[in-house]
Amino acid sequence: MKLHLLCWALLLLATAPSPGPWLAAGAQGSCSQRCGDRAGPCSCHPTCLGLSTCCSDLRDFCLEVSPYSGSMMGGKDFVVQHLNWLKPTDGVICSFKEGIQTRGHVDALGRVHCVSPLLYETGRIPFTLSMDNGRSFPRSGTWLAVHPSKVSEAEKSQLVNETHWQYYGTAGSEGNLTMTWNASALPTRSVGIELWGYEETGRPYSEEWTARWSYLYPLDTNIPNSGFFTFTPKPAPQNYQRWKVGALRIISSNYGSGEKDVHALWSNEHALAWHLGDDFRADPVAWAQAQCLAWVELEDQLPNFLEDLPDCPCTLAQARADSGRFHTDYGCDVEHGSVCTYHPGAVHCVRSVQASPRYASGQQCCYTEAGTQLLTADSTSGSTPDRGHDWGAPPFRTPPRVPGLSHWLYDVISFYHCCLWAPECSRYMSRRPSSDCRGYRPPRLASAFGDPHFVTFDGANFTFNGRGEYVLLEAALTGLMVQARAQPRTQPDGTQDRGTGLTAVAVQEGDSDVVEVRLANGTGALQVLLNQEVLSLAEQSWVDLRGMFLSAAAGDSISVMLSSGAGLQVRLWGPFLSVAVLLPEKFLTHTRGLLGTLTGDPTDDFALRSGEVLPPSASSRELFRFGADWAVKNDSSLLTYDSPFLVNNFLYLPKHDSNFQPLFPEEVTLSPSQAAEVAKLCGEDRFCSFDVAATGHLSVGNATRVAHQQHLHHLHSLQPVVSCGWLAPPRNGFKEGIRYLMGSTVHFHCDSGYSLVGAEASTCLADGTWSGSTPTCQPGRSYAVLLSVIFGGLAVVAVVALVYVLLRLRKGNTSTWRSQP
Repeated sequence: MKLHLLCWALLLLATAPSPGPWLAAGAQGSCSQRCGDRAGPCSCHPTCLGLSTCCSDLRDFCLEVSPYSGSMMGGKDFVVQHLNWLKPTDGVICSFKEGIQTRGHVDALGRVHCVSPLLYETGRIPFTLSMDNGRSFPRSGTWLAVHPSKVSEAEKSQLVNETHWQYYGTAGSEGNLTMTWNASALPTRSVGIELWGYEETGRPYSEEWTARWSYLYPLDTNIPNSGFFTFTPKPAPQNYQRWKVGALRIISSNYGSGEKDVHALWSNEHALAWHLGDDFRADPVAWAQAQCLAWVELEDQLPNFLEDLPDCPCTLAQARADSGRFHTDYGCDVEHGSVCTYHPGAVHCVRSVQASPRYASGQQCCYTEAGTQLLTADSTSGSTPDRGHDWGAPPFRTPPRVPGLSHWLYDVISFYHCCLWAPECSRYMSRRPSSDCRGYRPPRLASAFGDPHFVTFDGANFTFNGRGEYVLLEAALTGLMVQARAQPRTQPDGTQDRGTGLTAVAVQEGDSDVVEVRLANGTGALQVLLNQEVLSLAEQSWVDLRGMFLSAAAGDSISVMLSSGAGLQVRLWGPFLSVAVLLPEKFLTHTRGLLGTLTGDPTDDFALRSGEVLPPSASSRELFRFGADWAVKNDSSLLTYDSPFLVNNFLYLPKHDSNFQPLFPEEVTLSPSQAAEVAKLCGEDRFCSFDVAATGHLSVGNATRVAHQQHLHHLHSLQPVVSCGWLAPPRNGFKEGIRYLMGSTVHFHCDSGYSLVGAEASTCLADGTWSGSTPTCQPGRSYAVLLSVIFGGLAVVAVVALVYVLLRLRKGNTSTWRSQP
């Protein structure tokens, strides 16, 4: 037997599927405390469902829950699926991460319920289930805790006219406050309404710095569960005045006031103006000024987090295209009407995806309709960086990393104190200044699409339509790996095209989770797998994962944002996937694979594993050898094999199918009628033309054409631009123009009573400098004032002369009258 056949035989034995559930009986054939395990006489790994190798009790111990997500504030009731409990139980206990336990129950239908706990983090939270009052926890599952702002409105109580709540006690804000909720979400006849307060105590940036939600007091304890509550706020007792941020909780009256981790509905976190004391209501401006000054004093003692933040993109187009490092700020989204409450001059804002490594801070960048960045130096509508990233930062749980809430304490409530309740906004803006974009460097883009065609980071392009699994990208710098599976399309008559397309893409960076996006069997839709398990996106389109974030858009696009700042976008175009990879500049000289070696030089992109580099003039058959050389190795595959087809065609066989004979570009021949149709559809796009020839379908070529155009548009949006940086207005004057990019001109003017000394305008030059410095406005008469004085003086002289003439005439007339008889 040849050596390579022997190796494949050994691999077959090592990876052969375990016996099916009908052979999984006995104590060793159980999934009790074995979820995720492949070993043993039967499997408890997620792939076993497609391979028919599961233990018979898989669903009893490896739990699925519905709903599977809820606010990190807790209080969400969820049901364990497929587990019917019809015998008596001493008690149901759900034990979550960090040993947090909540009480569950079994309903009249035998369904097991749990309640999610109050957490200080977002993401997938493992839990175990005990049906014997905590003596054993053999069952396990996962709960998805999400940022409060990402919870649907139906799952929260609503503060009617929330602005009234948050301004209550200031001038013109008084009367009743009202809240509503979905009464059916709480199965109880009567409810209690409570106020909870959030605070962070201890010395900032020390081990003693802790986050805490505290029950404060009830607003009412036993009212009908009508979905409506109104009241007139009274100042809270003095011992509750230190809480400035909080939320309301609605629970069944059957629970004790302040009882933790019970079924509940929460309001949004908000500024607690309505519960503040008499000193606030007597003079809210003075009270807010004192709070603002106290914040300024504290802020000036804390480390400078601004140095830890990335610079903003220069344009709105760059900000939206740099999807690995920046993502839409939901508080100002151009795709949802640009309701920018805190940035009224903007149409769209983005936030840095990753918190800064040292201080867990966040960058924010806002833009006008013209795509110009808004700076706080020019307007209070400008973007403001955050000491606490709004989305938090792993490992969460401690300040300033608590999602949403740390941001409220250090960046939002201080904005209320300084800007909304008192005229001290300049103090706030000077400590939250916008970043300009002089240090911003757009990421590099590479793409694969169609049958499949590759455009490397340095701009080289080629077609490689092999059948198998291939390395798109390896970067040892961060342990980043991107792999893809390519398959031919099967025609209705059972024949296969001579071209292939991407049907699955997988990514991992370092010890992060593994995310795979693939075509779901027979549906033509995208399916996402997390660590080889199908991930539902039915409830949440944004998921916090280990080492990455995942975002889904409209069902046909998945974005993965990695901790390094790299980004991956997978879209469905026609019958195949397209993939775009974005890499920050730090990956320069650190990449290998089909997407090329990122060096800025396209001539070295066709590098084999051995280091041999094919020339740019390499033939299509030589480039096919280059592609085949980057076949995935079994011991490093990120892809999932959860069906007999995938096991038999990709796991057991060589990763590159050398028997598959693709269509090469030089073999393309078209009839005159086909050529005319292709020319009309594709124009000069040779990728489109090739795919029509390879598949015989114009629709496939059109999908390739659209994907190629999308790549070109993406590339154009990421083109570098030159910024000269912010230009100050003259003292005792002002300027026209807030755009500081190459070719932009800023005009200067002086206030009344001052005259301009220096250039009246300055233009941003190609070398990143201004054509002139800011002029000065010096005391003195301006030309307009001088002219008015001159003409005013002349007018006075004219009036005096006219009066004189009239008097002389009158005197003459009088003499004549007196001389008459």
